[in-house]
Amino acid sequence: MPLPLALLIGLLVGMSLAWLARVELARSEVPLVLARPFLVAAGLGAVVHLPVVAYFVAMHGDWAYLYLVRFSRIPSAVDLALVLVTAAQVPLGFALATPWAIAKRGSALLKLGAVLGALLLIACVVASRRLAVSASYAQYHGGFGVAPLANTPLGRGVLLSWVALLAGYGWSAHVLRAPRAS
Repeated sequence: MPLPLALLIGLLVGMSLAWLARVELARSEVPLVLARPFLVAAGLGAVVHLPVVAYFVAMHGDWAYLYLVRFSRIPSAVDLALVLVTAAQVPLGFALATPWAIAKRGSALLKLGAVLGALLLIACVVASRRLAVSASYAQYHGGFGVAPLANTPLGRGVLLSWVALLAGYGWSAHVLRAPRAS
């Protein structure tokens, strides 16, 4: 998934996991970073979100940057830093939403989620032409060799990444909603 969109998606995922874990978080006596729900969110960020974003940066770099910059001109250290920051958005969103979730301030959390969701939707609409094609930076800006996303390996990667993200989120939600054996 493109880096700018992955940042917002990670925050939204983390925030929703905090809401699902609100009962366990309210009873927890350990620091947040040691609490089981936070570790689940961090695990989702590290085991699912990070590899998905890293795949697109490594294999479809120009698309991951939405053809705004030439991928080959970005130092690999910058790519690595951006991928790590993107993966950290899941536990960051979780940590930011935890006080509201514990206080059961669902309306405030919903408002923030709606604002982030609206930003994500606006970004998707604005970038829809860039998201819908597979090309290199030169092809996209030169108007040649551009292929519809559905007919390319990038399209299959997008589909499989969403399957992986949804499966990881489903597992995380299940773990956080399941009654904990003490």
